[in-house]
Amino acid sequence: MVTAQPWRVTHAGAPSTPLPASGALPLALSPSGSPGAAAPADRSGWSVAGDCGASLVERGGRDGGDGLRLAHWAPSAYRVETGRQLSGLPDGPYTLTAWARSGGGQRAVHLVLRDHAGAEQRTDLPPTPAGEWIRVVVSAEVTGGRCTVALGSDAEAGQWAHLSDVTLTPGTTGLAVKGGDLSSLPRNEERGAVHRYADGTRGDALAVLAAAGMNLVRLKVWVHPADGYDGTARVLAMARRAAALGLGILLDFHYSDTWADPRNQVKPAAWSARSYRGLLEGVHAHTYEVLSALAAQGTPPGIVQLGNEIDAGLLWEDGSTSHWDGLAGLLTAGARAVEAASPGTRVALHLACGTDNAATRRWFDRAVAHRVPFDVVALSYYGYWQCGLAGLQANLDDVAARYGRPVLVVETGYPHAPGDGRFLGHPVAVPAEPVAGYPATPAGQAAHLRDVMSVVEAVPDGRGLGVVYWEPAWTAVAGSADPADPATLQGWEHQALFGPEGRLLEAARWFRHR
Repeated sequence: MVTAQPWRVTHAGAPSTPLPASGALPLALSPSGSPGAAAPADRSGWSVAGDCGASLVERGGRDGGDGLRLAHWAPSAYRVETGRQLSGLPDGPYTLTAWARSGGGQRAVHLVLRDHAGAEQRTDLPPTPAGEWIRVVVSAEVTGGRCTVALGSDAEAGQWAHLSDVTLTPGTTGLAVKGGDLSSLPRNEERGAVHRYADGTRGDALAVLAAAGMNLVRLKVWVHPADGYDGTARVLAMARRAAALGLGILLDFHYSDTWADPRNQVKPAAWSARSYRGLLEGVHAHTYEVLSALAAQGTPPGIVQLGNEIDAGLLWEDGSTSHWDGLAGLLTAGARAVEAASPGTRVALHLACGTDNAATRRWFDRAVAHRVPFDVVALSYYGYWQCGLAGLQANLDDVAARYGRPVLVVETGYPHAPGDGRFLGHPVAVPAEPVAGYPATPAGQAAHLRDVMSVVEAVPDGRGLGVVYWEPAWTAVAGSADPADPATLQGWEHQALFGPEGRLLEAARWFRHR
């Protein structure tokens, strides 16, 4: 540990100076006094409550060098809160932003906004690998001209958290999309799946998730699926169910008769012998027909994906990324069909590379160069297959600014229990802790979803659109995944938001609390 120094907080103007209409009020740490002195407790600085010796100021802020960080650490178990009250603030919404990192394992560690005449607001600090920082935000409506900002920790011996570059800025954050991909729910239900509220009461899975705060349903659509599921008729029925509960709809065109992903972009059988011109006509007609049918029944989607995880393109080989002119033409045909059939629906382009900034840039730079119309950058993020949340944040921040569009984590998931199995043919052995700091338990799953949502919410300029959980209701019922290969279900049953008895798990509460 770096030797701690007593400290105070400096900013432009006294605490009672009104905050400018725009810009931030920096809450920068600066050393003061002599080693061993108590932290100041007056309103011009910060104060410490609880185990004061666990609240430290150290060199080693996010910018490195002589930058400073607020640290919570002690050689024995501790509970401490380091906070500062601000006054003279014009009433309105404010966002507290900080760069944070944590060793993980605390009973609680969070950034806090309180005393603003509303309920206390908190954002938990995610566990981070050594050297990585993650931006976290928390917003509140200030009434009465004052609020208190704080870092609170409840930790065992040796557990630590760091805070750097703290600002309070007018404005608010939040996620517009808190969704779930429920594409496989009808197949699951028809084979006997049971879903329950957290108290054990049996209920419709859509209604259970909606009551928890989910506000959007993602539905995939295949052209001519072998068993009829995920075809147009089934999608229309699911859209009616979702709309009846007030849920928005995101439609995911795979442009295939089966799963499409970075390793599989197989043409629909009926299109296999078509020329490129025929594929253009097929994409436009299929997109237009499905969206027109949804509009006719009063359930137009708010967002449409043109393809699913199209890192390597779609409708191979004509639309592969080896033939960008062809890929761009197919995507443009789809976008024009969206505009014609469902005006106002946003077009999303979806890649799997949630943490790979170089690959994301390469792909979207080509899309922009080819003038492909799109409104949303959509990415998949699975922590056990990709690098950590800092990598996700860096990619989201960069592409949101680079392309001037909102970003959406359109697929994510995490296990609530360890186990062995397979997920869509890929090995998914679920260890006790698939990602460091997030055990394969209901609490670990909840923390992982919470922190993914937190990262998206913190994207600058309000461009973090939201998060969609992949197949939260896909529980273990024989034959509900692929009748020809029932084992494909086993890997995902550990990652649904319903437990083995069908009860809603605690992760779902973050639909409401983010």
